[in-house]
Amino acid sequence: MPLTAENNLIHVEGQSRVFNRIKVLAVLMVPLAMAVMAISSISVALPTIEHSIGASDASVQWMLSGYALAFGMVLVAAGRIGDALGRGSVWITGMAIFSLGSLACGLATSPMMLNLARLVQGLGAGVYNPQTTGMIQQYFKGQARAKAFSIFGLVISASVTAGPLLTGLIIRAAGPDIGWRASFIWTFPLGILGAALATRWFPFETERRRARARREGTARARRLDLDPLAVALLMTAVLCIMLPFILKTGVSFGLLAAAVPLLLLWVRWERSYKARGRQPMVDLALFRHRSFTHATAISGTQFLGSTSVLILAALFLQNGMDVSALATGLLGLPYAVVTAVTSLLTGRMALAKGRTIVIAGLSCMTVGVVGAAVTARLIETAHVRFWWLVLPLTLIGFGSGCMTGCNQTLSMSEIPSTEGGVAGGVKSTTERMATAVGNAVTTAIFYSMLSTGWAAALTGSYAAITVFIVVSTALAVFDRVTLGRGVPPAPDAA
Repeated sequence: MPLTAENNLIHVEGQSRVFNRIKVLAVLMVPLAMAVMAISSISVALPTIEHSIGASDASVQWMLSGYALAFGMVLVAAGRIGDALGRGSVWITGMAIFSLGSLACGLATSPMMLNLARLVQGLGAGVYNPQTTGMIQQYFKGQARAKAFSIFGLVISASVTAGPLLTGLIIRAAGPDIGWRASFIWTFPLGILGAALATRWFPFETERRRARARREGTARARRLDLDPLAVALLMTAVLCIMLPFILKTGVSFGLLAAAVPLLLLWVRWERSYKARGRQPMVDLALFRHRSFTHATAISGTQFLGSTSVLILAALFLQNGMDVSALATGLLGLPYAVVTAVTSLLTGRMALAKGRTIVIAGLSCMTVGVVGAAVTARLIETAHVRFWWLVLPLTLIGFGSGCMTGCNQTLSMSEIPSTEGGVAGGVKSTTERMATAVGNAVTTAIFYSMLSTGWAAALTGSYAAITVFIVVSTALAVFDRVTLGRGVPPAPDAA
């Protein structure tokens, strides 16, 4: 074993220096928040960006979606590279790319420049995010890992709402033209600081030893066999799945027909690659870990619906009920706070009763979505104050918090730490694809029903969300029945 963890200290074999895993976790969490806020905050800045640099509707669509596309395409490949070559070094590389992309976004003088910079930003986030999961898996064990993943869930939950609020405050304080630029640029110095701290606080010695071993010609096949054809096949398949739901044009949906054969070809290639004694990008034995496969399926179906709840509520309130953007943002604040706190508290119980908590969380989300639809109807027809919507949204947030920390811990419970990065990449890619598909489906339902009224449109789209969450709940019940309520011991490691 190249390193051992004792309390919060990491001892690297052959080294006198001791590392603190709390510092490691702190460095990992800030860029995680930045990556989420880069997605959630852009919608607030779009009106001022359009006016400032004259962006067309097509350019605006790419500003929204280009980041998510680049992010989703590279997750698995980046996780594999981190597992093979060293997660710390790959994390710093991704952080540097993201930071430079953020700076370029703030300095952009045309829509084309901004869209390219957003792609770079998404690429960087996609490179460093799987390393976060991998390093938590590597440096934390047992209850400490459950606590780390609960913090992971808290950061994601808080960032979803903090991003738009922070961007709105920056634009209001600095003015429209400078404000939207500052909303991108502020992450540049923070990213550089994170990379600098990582060089001091991450245990790199195992990676340096691996580099020396490669120079000496040992462990060559395992460390440098990055399976480039598999990378190309999977990235192209992900592109074919996500792009149609981003562009939403008839022609683009033809790409979906290519996605299935590409995925089948990728699976066949990975099997044959391993059969020849090579190291595949994704060892398909990963999917034999039922905790991982079940948790990924549960979160994937949940993400089909839950990620569009606040977006649709904002459309209903702002466009339909003439509620201000600030009031709408504040309405989502209890959702974020409850989600974050619940994720932190329940994530620590994942080892004992994680699967039961997931079922309870999804059930709360279902009740909350139905309650939100009923409340919207009352707001429109009975002139009930829109603030009542905070109650069902907060219940949804409570359910989401139950899901986030526990599901992440469950998904990684059987995964060896040597495969933590690629496993995290696979799960995140599934969630990103589900988000793209779910947002497209639910917003399409919403707009198609507007002629019947704003509340009816929200009810129709929330009905689809309810179906997705009910399916996720059924999968969670199956998971609980087959695997028990808690988490089996994790294998060995780093």
